[in-house]
Amino acid sequence: MTETNALIFGDNDFTTEIEKSIVDHYKSVHIFSLKEDAKNPFDLSDNWDELDAKYDVASCVAFCILEDMAENIFLTISLRDTFKDLTIVALAEDKESEDKLTLAGATRVLPTVETTANVIVEMLVKPIVTEVLHEILYEKSALKIAQIKVEDHTYFDGKYPADIEWSREHGIIVLSVVHEDKSKEFIYSTKAKHHIIKEGDVFVVVGYEQDIKEFEKLLGKKSG
Repeated sequence: MTETNALIFGDNDFTTEIEKSIVDHYKSVHIFSLKEDAKNPFDLSDNWDELDAKYDVASCVAFCILEDMAENIFLTISLRDTFKDLTIVALAEDKESEDKLTLAGATRVLPTVETTANVIVEMLVKPIVTEVLHEILYEKSALKIAQIKVEDHTYFDGKYPADIEWSREHGIIVLSVVHEDKSKEFIYSTKAKHHIIKEGDVFVVVGYEQDIKEFEKLLGKKSG
């Protein structure tokens, strides 16, 4: 546990999952909601004086997880404008919002589909990866988590996920595969081992940015 406080802005399906995954890593976790009757309500027009008076915000980590992406971007801009040294982790729903959140001042942007929060939480119950994923997700790290959609499955030539040496061949770690019907499996689960990679599958991967980009090139363009 560190002496850092975590401030979660947003009260939705992701909130509980993120809280569970970070609670052991922070001195305390505080959830802020746009709902007026919430324990810790906040308004997007806040000047943050009250927050600054209550917490040493510069040493906190803020999680921006509002479901309305325009509001999430505005929140990120507002926090960054007020707290220059604040670590801000923001959830993005697609590449466009990921880029906007980065420009808005987010320290770390987590691209997400509706299942990603659960993937993170389920991985965090495995002690061997807890510290590694914590470093990737919530601290300064050159590693990134990304989602890559399979547009050209021919590269895999009918292979199963377990047949591929992801780290040696591509410099990445594949955590999970999300299928077109939104069902998901961990990459080394029995079901995943017997699922031939198809177009439309989405890989949740960990790696360095350049390795991720190179891997994405292999899958992102159909030949012919």
